[in-house]
Amino acid sequence: MIQAKNVSMKFDLGVEATSFKETFIHLFSGKKKKEKKDFWALTDVSFHVDKGEVVGLIGSNGAGKSTLLKVVSGVMKPTKGSVTVNGVISPMIELGAGFDPELTARENIYLNGAILGYSKDFIDEKFDEIVEFSELRDFLDAPVKNFSSGMTAKLAFSIATVVNPEILIVDEILSVGDIKFQEKSKNKMMEMIMGGTTVLYVSHSMESIEELCDKVIWLEHGHVKMIGETKEICNAYYLEQMGETKEESLQRKKEASLEKENKRKMKKEQK
Repeated sequence: MIQAKNVSMKFDLGVEATSFKETFIHLFSGKKKKEKKDFWALTDVSFHVDKGEVVGLIGSNGAGKSTLLKVVSGVMKPTKGSVTVNGVISPMIELGAGFDPELTARENIYLNGAILGYSKDFIDEKFDEIVEFSELRDFLDAPVKNFSSGMTAKLAFSIATVVNPEILIVDEILSVGDIKFQEKSKNKMMEMIMGGTTVLYVSHSMESIEELCDKVIWLEHGHVKMIGETKEICNAYYLEQMGETKEESLQRKKEASLEKENKRKMKKEQK
């Protein structure tokens, strides 16, 4: 469903003099203009995702995960390499990015739906379902600019998941809203996965990666460090980040908890 071949993405981090004032200052102050500085967010990234597969993307902040999702979604064109996608993509990268804050929630349902390619008739048919899932019926006629980030994310998630797409691109969306809504989001994701939706999923939660994903891609400084079976890659990542395996960490915490409980009991007995 997704085939990435030697994908590289370059950004310019340099600061150039873009106005007459800046040029004048550089000219008469003797200061040199900062030269362009190329930053490769991704370098020769290659992988494939088969139909119905759930693939996790892990890595530290700045590893290139979100950039890769944007390239796969078609939001960005890679500097080098290519991405081939066979199927309709539903990207959930920046929830609410297509909202107009001046419009009401009701109006934004239709606006965002249109951006996602839904017809007005389809939105009319699914309107109550979207509203029910978002839990925002009492705020339908309030401007989105008055919404909290959690409320905005709830509405955006409800619109984006009203259909079961062939390919779902997900960036940390299972942490939106309150605990109850997070559980609903997770269940909705599971429904899609069970229905055969192909998923490319970014998360910092190793628990959700291990629970949902068939395999994992580990990115580090824009390079693919490892690709493989979920448990193997997560254990290797955990070992590098924490200095111990997940099993060792759990055992250490368990022992520490038992020691603390024993000390508490001893103090109680001494009294």
